[in-house]
Amino acid sequence: MGTYKCCLIFKRRFRWNDAPPPDDVRALFANHSAGGPHMAADGLRAYLQAAGHATHAGDDADMDRLLDQIRQLQGRAARIPRVGVGRPLLTIDDFHRFLFSHDLNPPIRRQGQVHHDMAAPLSHYFIYTGHNSYLTGNQLSSDCSDLPIIRALQRGVRVIELDMWPNSAKDDISILHGRTLTTPVSLLKCLLSIKQHAFEASPYPVIITLEDHLTPDLQDKAAKMVLEVFGDILYYPDKDHLKEFPSPQDLKGRVLLSTKPPKEYLQAKDGGTMNEGDADLHLGAKGSAGDDAAWGKEVPDIQSEIHSATKHDQREDDGETDEDEDDEEEQKMQQHLAPQYKHLITIKAGKPKGTLVDALQSDPEKVRRLSLSEQQLAKVADHHGTEIVRFTQRNLLRIYPKGTRVTSSNYNPFLGWVHGAQMVAFNMQGYGRALWLMHGFYKANGGCGYVKKPDFLMQTDPEVFDPKKSLPPKKTLKVKVYMGDGWRMDFKQTHFDQYSPPDFYARVGIAGVPADSVMKRTRAIEDNWVPVWEEDFTFTLTVPEIALLRVEVHEYDMSEKDDFGGQTVLPVSEIIPGIRAVALHDRKGIKLNNVKLLMRFEFE
Repeated sequence: MGTYKCCLIFKRRFRWNDAPPPDDVRALFANHSAGGPHMAADGLRAYLQAAGHATHAGDDADMDRLLDQIRQLQGRAARIPRVGVGRPLLTIDDFHRFLFSHDLNPPIRRQGQVHHDMAAPLSHYFIYTGHNSYLTGNQLSSDCSDLPIIRALQRGVRVIELDMWPNSAKDDISILHGRTLTTPVSLLKCLLSIKQHAFEASPYPVIITLEDHLTPDLQDKAAKMVLEVFGDILYYPDKDHLKEFPSPQDLKGRVLLSTKPPKEYLQAKDGGTMNEGDADLHLGAKGSAGDDAAWGKEVPDIQSEIHSATKHDQREDDGETDEDEDDEEEQKMQQHLAPQYKHLITIKAGKPKGTLVDALQSDPEKVRRLSLSEQQLAKVADHHGTEIVRFTQRNLLRIYPKGTRVTSSNYNPFLGWVHGAQMVAFNMQGYGRALWLMHGFYKANGGCGYVKKPDFLMQTDPEVFDPKKSLPPKKTLKVKVYMGDGWRMDFKQTHFDQYSPPDFYARVGIAGVPADSVMKRTRAIEDNWVPVWEEDFTFTLTVPEIALLRVEVHEYDMSEKDDFGGQTVLPVSEIIPGIRAVALHDRKGIKLNNVKLLMRFEFE
């Protein structure tokens, strides 16, 4: 029972009741209990095998363990009857609670269950990549710290970016966003934290991309520091150029460096900084944007991004110099590059002179990494999508946010993924719908941070994949949203509404190529902490291999902006058919303790 104030002096009482099991759950229970009031262990085992619960449907010990876990749900251990000294029997309510348990009945494979082939070259994988990984907030005035690096690694991020600059005394190395008001953190502290946390979430390699603004003597110091910190886990080849990248399997437990010869260390001597007025000017109203603005903005469509990029000159829009562009100064400095430092670079970056299209030419004798801003990619993708895909079949392509994203916002990651870009670099310290997509995409393959690219992105015969080509439907995903629960445990009674229980509705949709991307919604259920929607949705997919299922819950507010009630994103390729419990996360991507939806998934 919940009590709410009404008109200052009156009170309204609302009874809170658990929703009964949906009819589909009752039908499943009846099918595996021979129509009786209890389901025996054999019936549960039959259901688990039919539903694809390989981990639970094992031997008798697995079944006993599962039954004990079901008994403990909602403190019901004493309420599940037994027959003699045999295994306990399940009631319809017990079976419903099992299905509604995210821990026991998740919608995708569990964390750590790596199932992709990990023996192909690195260029065959999408790699979980961070941008300016050391920043705690915005790009102009936030603190630099090793804490965002630690959090990223613990989430499964495999590529960490560090910007190296001389400190004020020119005798040590600082990590900071150059020519801004960001406060520095030492390189040594970042390296030690990377070593300590590199393989907590995944055993597969960590790549450190270095944006290098150092003098040769400080490069030599950085090389000695890297060798001292990482020791034998640092991987570097015994030859100048690789003809093919090693595989994630071969690089398990190893750390790699990726950078290009420096070109800005002379400017670095000037102590490139920004004054307070410049930072305020750049941040402007964006810097004070509220949380709602961050999560409320919808992710732009890929075609819209391409159209926007081709309307204006790239340099004007981006506000950021090309990270890999060679120039005369760089050519001069390469001969002064510290030999030991140069030897440690496994993934060499660089952009040949010429146009962006020229930069996409592949050298059969060596592989490299190319970096493009999101707008550079969109501009070249307008007419050269197949060349990008062909380049990424052997080489690494890194995409980074445009320089005007000073609030650490992000772009549509599918702009990179659909063209085969392995390193779609995101500001992990930000949040919003684009970052939710990134979090969801890398739940695939056990959350190890490496997702094998689908075959169509690697094919050359009969032709290279064209991202702009219209494709026929390949698969249909049917989704049913039954109900939701858990908000009354995770939120205060008046969090959503001061005067009554919340009016929840769900948004369900697909993120992917433009032809597949869509969002739909349920009706709002008034005054109920346990909303029951029982609504069906059908999604036709042309490229299901990289599609993501988006789920959001909001609380309808007639007079103000709707309140946020949770979200999750799931890789369509990983979804297990059947009735599943889908846990929701907050706007920063942290899993809520109790909030979840009961949903059903079917593929045709």
